[in-house]
Amino acid sequence: MDTNRTIAAAPGEPGMSADRKAAVWIGVLYIIGTVALVLSLVVMGGLLTDPTYLAQIAAQPNQVAIGALLALLAGFALAIVPVVFWPVGKRYNETLAMGYVVFRGAIETVIYIVGALGWLLLIPLSTQPDGAPLASFVRTADPVIWEQVGVFPFVVGALMFYVLLYRSRLVPRWLSTWGLVGAALYIVAPLGSMFELSLGFFMVPLALQEMVMAVWLIAKGFNPSAIAPESAGDTSRWRATASTASGSAA
Repeated sequence: MDTNRTIAAAPGEPGMSADRKAAVWIGVLYIIGTVALVLSLVVMGGLLTDPTYLAQIAAQPNQVAIGALLALLAGFALAIVPVVFWPVGKRYNETLAMGYVVFRGAIETVIYIVGALGWLLLIPLSTQPDGAPLASFVRTADPVIWEQVGVFPFVVGALMFYVLLYRSRLVPRWLSTWGLVGAALYIVAPLGSMFELSLGFFMVPLALQEMVMAVWLIAKGFNPSAIAPESAGDTSRWRATASTASGSAA
């Protein structure tokens, strides 16, 4: 009998355990969110940095609408990740798990919504003769929202997540360490933009790590030997199950 599988299996589920399902969903949502975000940036391109941006938006409003919808898809997909992880993460550190939900689930989602709504607002403003001042404000606020304000809850939530993963060993430590280093480097880019420095390449390590972790979670799931009992009251049952499984394996 496989000890790890016995420990990780959800009661009453003969198939895939609840933790395994959570890992798969997290991996899939990470991929959906990242792909949607990249596509939104591709669709928008350098539209807002062009001096004739209002004329271009008026001529191609669907381009901006698609970019905004992709950004919203990315935001909602990534916001669901902490919610799916919560039942697993709270077993190890409820504070870190809840912090991950708040920063990466709630606050970051608000940033995505505000940023996407700003893009959509430019569509009617582009056709109004007196809409230029407000459009200019939205255009100026756009990089602040995405590149500065939105980065800080993202990094705080990511650090909480990877500290929890590192301590719990739910994924290999090289993977969670990569995430911690990537999150620390990620904050350099928005700090550099405040001084008009282009340091976007510091965001690459964490972006790559999230994709590698997504594939790992889909293929491997969480480390079964790290799955903890859901509550202190389950400890004796968990130990008894592990002891029985170990004896059977012997």
